[in-house]
Amino acid sequence: MTDLYVIVGLGATGMSCARYLAKTKIPFAVTDSRDNPPLLEAFHKQFSDVPLVTGGLDAALLQKADTIVLSPGVALAEPLIAAQVKRGAKVIGDMELFAQTVDKPVIAITGTNAKSTVTTLVGQMAESAGYRVRVGGNLGTPVLDMLDDLSNVDLFVLELSSFQLETLHSMKPAVAAVLNITPDHMDRYPDFEAYQQTKHRVYQHCQSIVFNRDDLLTDSAVSNLKYSFTLHTPKKNEFGLVEDGGEAWLAYEDQCLLPANALPVLGRHHQANALASLAIGYAFGLPFEPMLRVLRAFKGLPHRCQLVRTLNQVKWYNDSKGTNVGATEAAIQGLGKDIQGKLILIAGGAGKNADFSPLTESVKQYVRQAVLIGESAETLARIFKKHISVSRANTMGEAVQEAARLAKAGDVVLLSPACASFDMYRNYEHRGQVFMEIVKNLDGE
Repeated sequence: MTDLYVIVGLGATGMSCARYLAKTKIPFAVTDSRDNPPLLEAFHKQFSDVPLVTGGLDAALLQKADTIVLSPGVALAEPLIAAQVKRGAKVIGDMELFAQTVDKPVIAITGTNAKSTVTTLVGQMAESAGYRVRVGGNLGTPVLDMLDDLSNVDLFVLELSSFQLETLHSMKPAVAAVLNITPDHMDRYPDFEAYQQTKHRVYQHCQSIVFNRDDLLTDSAVSNLKYSFTLHTPKKNEFGLVEDGGEAWLAYEDQCLLPANALPVLGRHHQANALASLAIGYAFGLPFEPMLRVLRAFKGLPHRCQLVRTLNQVKWYNDSKGTNVGATEAAIQGLGKDIQGKLILIAGGAGKNADFSPLTESVKQYVRQAVLIGESAETLARIFKKHISVSRANTMGEAVQEAARLAKAGDVVLLSPACASFDMYRNYEHRGQVFMEIVKNLDGE
């Protein structure tokens, strides 16, 4: 008798799993905790004969499952899922289905922050070197939707979230990288150590490791071939920064590769992204020239320290993807070190049980005033007001107007919320789009 697979969650990932299981003729059913999951109508059109239960996870259906395909938004600790694990059901995700199907080389990239930027850069570097590449995972296209015509694929470059890594067991990456680890999703994990251990699952079965020497939580005890990156002088098998001729260079060991000021994106955080991408590409075997060609041209991804405009000698940056403390700290430090004035920071949103106190030193050093919005405004205000001036705004429009009033020539206004967007917006993209639209409509002097 053929095993029954039950998909839990009918979002984009769940739909991609449904299409995959239907194509491979594996019997499946679907359950979702929501009454009206976002892709309900599309599912009914494509799979009218597939059992579907909404409005709560169906315990009876789960009890029949030999394999549960868990969407990333549902935790293994969910009681109904934990009960199925206890009885011996297999619980996997879309990444595991992919790993069981594909024997092409994979570069797997995770980290709390910068995953999408580095994944995009490495994909472009591989393409520049002549590889036929597919880029996706937690970024853009779900992995199971990238399986058509595998004869035309040389390499997959995948971004993996901690949620996806929870249910991944058999992927064997040619290169696995953990870019950084700072507290995030503390509403999902029992403690920070559990979150770190989940990130390290990317190193299972890999051939080469890339870690961040400036964040030793990313290093692993496994004995695989290791490369690393740093914003300091590089050591053996390491990419870093060296001073030569009075300017900073991206370098491998003692070999200068590219002046840091040749990168189109400002900030030390982007230098770290560039060095991480070089380390990953080099570990896979990419030559330097096509990788450097990509770095010279890459202008960044939307909503990640994205320059919106310059008005009255004030630069406005959209870092709406700064949804956790580590991301916002990197943005503040990355921009703060390279400007004449100070930062006006717009922050706040849904806090995810985060501890915001690690922002204190960066805020003291680089921020003149914070304009706070959303559910976490009061929590942030209690921490920040000991060191800088704070004000509150009820809407993004009010926040932008207040920041425009406060900013002086040479300053930067930075939207980097350190929080999720769900208290006010559909997602971080929606939040960033609203911010950019308001900023673009500001009147100059």
